Amino acid sequence: MIVRMGAFFGYYAAADDEDAVRAVVRADGQPMGTGYDSFVVKGVDPVVELLPAEVLVTGRTADAVEADPRHGYLVGMVGDGEVFTLSLTDSFRDSLARFDRKQLDEAARGWSASSVFSSQSDLSGLTGFMEDLAALAERALVRGYRLYCWITV
Repeated sequence: MIVRMGAFFGYYAAADDEDAVRAVVRADGQPMGTGYDSFVVKGVDPVVELLPAEVLVTGRTADAVEADPRHGYLVGMVGDGEVFTLSLTDSFRDSLARFDRKQLDEAARGWSASSVFSSQSDLSGLTGFMEDLAALAERALVRGYRLYCWITV
């Protein structure tokens, strides 16, 4: 997958893959994600950049995460790929939902030290992202929803 600099990533919860597609393929003319529990960030790719965080939070190896059929599964696409939706793994959702919030800063610190980030990574920004994603995961788990990410390029 090639993602251009400046891409926006909308992390959200949906009931299933069909519901996840409805979040981005809008028949009602509303902006993507309208009506969904979500947040938008710039520059945190769910497949490459989020992988080290998932490894830290779940305790799974990178190979195990990448072998998970839900890891970066293409759920839907708009047009010729102007917007597409990928799934996050259920094990990441479950682990993140139950993760001790007091340890998120430590997890973000380990994530920022991974090879996907430069030494100038904004630790407070990564911690904030982790806090937002953990809260989303917790709400999704309670509702029996899955996690997804739409990407605009």
